[in-house]
Amino acid sequence: MSEDNWYDEAAGPLVRPYTITSGRTPSGHAPLDVSTQVMSLRTDSPPRGLAPEHLTIVQLCRRPLSIAEIAAYVKLPLGVVRVLCADLIDRGLVITRAPSHQPAQAPDHETLQAVLDGLIKL
Repeated sequence: MSEDNWYDEAAGPLVRPYTITSGRTPSGHAPLDVSTQVMSLRTDSPPRGLAPEHLTIVQLCRRPLSIAEIAAYVKLPLGVVRVLCADLIDRGLVITRAPSHQPAQAPDHETLQAVLDGLIKL
């Protein structure tokens, strides 16, 4: 095996997700839904002793982002992002807000009829 196999031209450095999380899986203490909002807390000094992925999440979350958005930006699986965010919660570097689970209300009959009438006129 060549020593150059750790890098793939198209994908970049190949780091397995279990390496980033040290083999840990999402814990049950803080349920992080894909739509859970994460936001960094302001600190006087930059956090020390964090992995590059943790630091990237702290920087990204200066404005609220969902777990799914974070995963897309850092190009990591959702499970890995959940573990990393749980680490940041434990260290007091981010806060989360649960998604709103209000059921969507269906439009009333009159609105649906108006839409249908408008489509027919087209």
